[in-house]
Amino acid sequence: MTQHLLKAEIHCHIEGATPTALARAQAERYGVDLGPILSGDAYQWTDFSEFILCYDRVAALFRTADDYALLTRTYLRELAETNTIYSEIIVSPDHGDRIGLGADAYLAGICDGIHAAREETGIETRIIVTGERHFGVDRVIGAAEYAARAKNPLVTGFNMAGEERMGRVADYARAFDIARDAGLGLTIHAGEVCGAFSVADALDLVRPARIGHGVRAIEDPALVERLAEAGTVLEVCPGSNVALQVYPDFASHPLKRLKAAGVRVCINSDDPPFFGTSLRTEYEIASTVMGMSDHEINGMTRVALEAAFVDEATREKLLARFDAAQAS
Repeated sequence: MTQHLLKAEIHCHIEGATPTALARAQAERYGVDLGPILSGDAYQWTDFSEFILCYDRVAALFRTADDYALLTRTYLRELAETNTIYSEIIVSPDHGDRIGLGADAYLAGICDGIHAAREETGIETRIIVTGERHFGVDRVIGAAEYAARAKNPLVTGFNMAGEERMGRVADYARAFDIARDAGLGLTIHAGEVCGAFSVADALDLVRPARIGHGVRAIEDPALVERLAEAGTVLEVCPGSNVALQVYPDFASHPLKRLKAAGVRVCINSDDPPFFGTSLRTEYEIASTVMGMSDHEINGMTRVALEAAFVDEATREKLLARFDAAQAS
């Protein structure tokens, strides 16, 4: 059992972290029928396109800054209850604009939730602003510009998510240049729906410190070697990959092979309730299904902390807490 292990997560979409109980409460508050997308304690979808529709229906249940504060606080408290000491959440200010709340109020609500959870549990959290590539180059650049000018101490990274098959990485490179110039950490979704070439393009054109997913790199041994040599961190989300049928089961998932090849990998939950998982479950899968030792799992948690988009003083505090737990 991995319950006792300290945990860290650097890849989770905040709307995708909505517990089903909270979705039901929000739906009741706003008079929304969730019948088609929620059965018992499980969200209902059958393929990637249906997953996106389900995700959007749930995201639409959060309409005010207070709603986002509640969502963020709820998720972070859930993490803290399973010994998670650090979290990075992926947010989309563009979504705040699209729903009429506004990017500033959207972000303020999330920040309020982070502060409340930290005060209650001690969990440290940072925000990664994301641009969604299926909304086009201009919107992704706009998200980078927003993250750069926000000058919010909790906003420490920039990402691009969304439909990986839309556009070329080169089309979006300028957004990452803007974020880099602003001192933000860079990560990008690649090598999930698309193959190894997607990861190679990201390395060539974005030069990120981390890659969201990146698991399809396993299809190119030379690329795996390149990742290992560069020290690029892969934010691996096994439960998500299996749920979305990137891999048929956990036995065929390449997490162990990537780690054995020297690639820096860590464990994350992506959109946990949508995939019937949680960060705690992901750690359990690594232990009981993939047969990884506590030492190996702790090594991946250390990678997450070393790769976290935080100032060095905060990183040292997190690592000191983590190392003290290993020594006890």
